[in-house]
Amino acid sequence: MIVGQVNSEREAIVELVVIGNNNLAKTIHAVIDTGCTGFLTLSPALTLELQLTWYMQQQGMLGDGSVRLFNVYEASIIWDGQERAIEVNEADADCLVGMGLMEGYGPVIRNVPGGVVTLSSL
Repeated sequence: MIVGQVNSEREAIVELVVIGNNNLAKTIHAVIDTGCTGFLTLSPALTLELQLTWYMQQQGMLGDGSVRLFNVYEASIIWDGQERAIEVNEADADCLVGMGLMEGYGPVIRNVPGGVVTLSSL
């Protein structure tokens, strides 16, 4: 189970460890975004800091309906106690956990500031 918390801006936040090249690791706080179909979104600064390996470019649609080209990187994360290889989209935005990463997990969000967020394996 992954556990997080709702912040004062009503965002559901979970903590993840992202592992890059040379075993560089960083703990991040990421917002759950059910409108994101990918796995994880990180800033260019974090992809550089973790020395992530570039994988490809991919088109994605933003919340406003515009289409944008994203750099996609390879990384690993600690997810539910296990290391897991994933794709990371690079974007000038908050770190986001997308629906691809949460596949097979059921989110429960107590939507009040300080409320508990849980992602449980289905």
